[in-house]
Amino acid sequence: MSEARQAFASSGDARIFFETAGSGSNMVMIHAGVADHRQWNAAFDHFRNTHTVVRYDMRGHGRSEPVEGSYRAIDDLQAVLDEAGMAGPKIMIGCSMGGSLAMDYTLTHPQEVAALVMVCSGPSGLSLDVPAPEKFAAVEQADRDNNLDLVCELETQIWFDGTGRSPEDVDPTARALLYDMNRLALSHESRELGKREYDLQPAAYRRLSEITCPVMILTGALDIPFMAAAAEVMREGMPQAYNVEFPDSAHLPNMEHPERFNDAVERFLDTL
Repeated sequence: MSEARQAFASSGDARIFFETAGSGSNMVMIHAGVADHRQWNAAFDHFRNTHTVVRYDMRGHGRSEPVEGSYRAIDDLQAVLDEAGMAGPKIMIGCSMGGSLAMDYTLTHPQEVAALVMVCSGPSGLSLDVPAPEKFAAVEQADRDNNLDLVCELETQIWFDGTGRSPEDVDPTARALLYDMNRLALSHESRELGKREYDLQPAAYRRLSEITCPVMILTGALDIPFMAAAAEVMREGMPQAYNVEFPDSAHLPNMEHPERFNDAVERFLDTL
């Protein structure tokens, strides 16, 4: 196995951490808003054997610290790809917020994307009349109280434990990693540095028919209701999209069931 390269890409005044390894066709992994590049530990180690893989920390997550000023997440992504020397078609894999960014990149650079994997995600700009979990209100109150530890615990319950499960029902090591990644992101956010400008006008949810590459939509049955509804919107709107559901997973199926996740992605790639 080749050695992984860790480096920083410059994007404006920010330094965006990334890691790359492997050889073969290009693959990019973009983490969820409650995570950082470590979300992909198992997938990165698996796919580096057959692909050139890049994973990175979005600005304000992990080792990519926030800085003053406005920015576009898609510019940070492009800076990483340029610094990593990743040119040509890519398999884009994104979870949650990372999936929305991967889709925005696909719409902006359609010739650069061979396939898209949307993990518990949805198109940017999508708004649906779907009930939110009751714990969302508790998160907002904890945030007003500046109790970041409680915010992190409640968000871990929502996004990792999922519907109908308690912390005792999930893998403690994976749960602890999710808590650690999210707590670091909350710490970055509390510094109130930087303002993200959203990338596409019109937003991606209005342009789904433009995405003609193969798309796998992966959902967790224990995720919040919005994600299942978003998956249905994407299935109906993209000509080459199909859905795979993990019945025993919430919002981060690749962390809960890494081997099954890798197998599902491999089966998808085999159809290309």
